[in-house]
Amino acid sequence: VQATDKTLLNIILRLSVDRMFKYLRKWFVTRFFGHTRQRARLVSKDGRCNIEFGNVEAQWRFIFFVDIWTTVLDLKWRYKMTFFISVFLGSWFLFGLLWYAVAYIHKDLPEFHPSVNHTPCVENINGLTSAFLFSLETQVTIGYGFRCVTEKCGPAIFLLIFQSILGVIINSFMCGAILAKISRPKKRAKTITFSKNAVISKRGGKLCLLIRVANLRKSLLIGSHIYGKLLKTTVTPEGETIILDQTNINFVVDAGNENLFFISPLTIYHIIDHNSPFFHMAAENLSQQDFELVVFLDGTVESTSATCQVRTSYVPEEVLWGYRFAPIVSKTKEGKYRVDFHNFSKTVEVETPHCAMCLYNEKDDRARMKRGYDNPNFILSEVNETDDTKM
Repeated sequence: VQATDKTLLNIILRLSVDRMFKYLRKWFVTRFFGHTRQRARLVSKDGRCNIEFGNVEAQWRFIFFVDIWTTVLDLKWRYKMTFFISVFLGSWFLFGLLWYAVAYIHKDLPEFHPSVNHTPCVENINGLTSAFLFSLETQVTIGYGFRCVTEKCGPAIFLLIFQSILGVIINSFMCGAILAKISRPKKRAKTITFSKNAVISKRGGKLCLLIRVANLRKSLLIGSHIYGKLLKTTVTPEGETIILDQTNINFVVDAGNENLFFISPLTIYHIIDHNSPFFHMAAENLSQQDFELVVFLDGTVESTSATCQVRTSYVPEEVLWGYRFAPIVSKTKEGKYRVDFHNFSKTVEVETPHCAMCLYNEKDDRARMKRGYDNPNFILSEVNETDDTKM
């Protein structure tokens, strides 16, 4: 009995050690080598483009300053606020220098010891600091009343008019840029989410690639249109290698691919037929393929009438063959429709042909069995029957 117990103990110990060794090996490979196996993406899961421009000539960079409005809108908030503060402080200080120069030329400063009957261009400017304060009060139209321009100085009146007009232009530009930045539909696109994985399974008797998309807001996207691009490296018959060659991928729902009624999560699908680039792929070699599927959703925001675009991408490891999405919409006892986002990216394994070609070959075989075919090489020859039996 003791020998049997020792044998069982050794077996259990050996199995535990093997299991722990497999776990540590998997953890080691994932921890130290997992990042090297990640494929390069052109579009990240949240829609950002992974691309950089090199060796851009200086004259091309100058174009960004010609289109200053778009450049300011595309700036990040920290750079925009730095630019905002710098423009205002710079204009105040520049006009402060001009007001100081006017006072210096007109000899209004205390170091010139003006007479009692002397009429200055600007009252109560005693130095550069007071000139800066007067510039600030003029441009932002504070007007404390302590410093003011007199009618005896023409250059000061002209400078006052010029600074007032330029101040209005700067205020309009900067306030408009901040308002346009806030109201851009980029943040609206954050409330449109795609499923983590794409799946391939049968739908309506056809092999389809399916993706789930949801609108987290109750406000609709008007005129929604969804489509895809398959990016892969191809070699032309002439031997030219094209990196990021694009192929159109048509996505539809049961009602089409335009003017989607986007009130609840939708499952969009691409039919894998003879014209699909996925037709020659199979479950065994899908993970060995080198492609990136980019999905786009365009629509108009209902509340602001601004057009927005949402995009995401899928690499071969994120396409699951032989799965479908779990149900997500149910109806409560009160008669309301409930969306359970816990099952949004959840998949269920289903029976699926391991390649699209096999499915279509199977359909062709079934169709041939239902109908006959004439054989033109078949010749019917008549045979004369002889009766060898004699009565």
